[in-house]
Amino acid sequence: MASLLRFAAPLLIAATLVACATPNQAPVEVRQGRIEQITEVQVDHPHQLGIGAILGGAAGAGIGSLIGAGTGRDVAIAVGAIAGAVGGQFAQNKYESEKTAQQIVVRLNSGVLVVVTQQPNPNLRVGQAVYVEGTGTDATVVAR
Repeated sequence: MASLLRFAAPLLIAATLVACATPNQAPVEVRQGRIEQITEVQVDHPHQLGIGAILGGAAGAGIGSLIGAGTGRDVAIAVGAIAGAVGGQFAQNKYESEKTAQQIVVRLNSGVLVVVTQQPNPNLRVGQAVYVEGTGTDATVVAR
């Protein structure tokens, strides 16, 4: 019975984590309107924990797995992952500068004004009929 629990418990935990990690697929909201204003703006990097932290953490964990055995190895992996994530994020932040973006004001067909900041799209112009796809920080303006 104990060997069955040793085998089944990790599978149950893994299945639970996978089920929790599956994102809900909500429909994308699309609204129609016209561009009233386009302003070029400078934005900082939008992610607090970016690819630098992920890659640094993975590299640190890999290097830590080469050190020691047993509990010492587990500690080395954890310390390596944390140190790598911090170092990777520091490097990413140091070498990424502000980026140019467009702040676009769209008057929706309902009369509501929406402001979207996104990567520059030279095909957009004031007065143009557009779609606003998505909501919040995931919203983008695209030509109709």
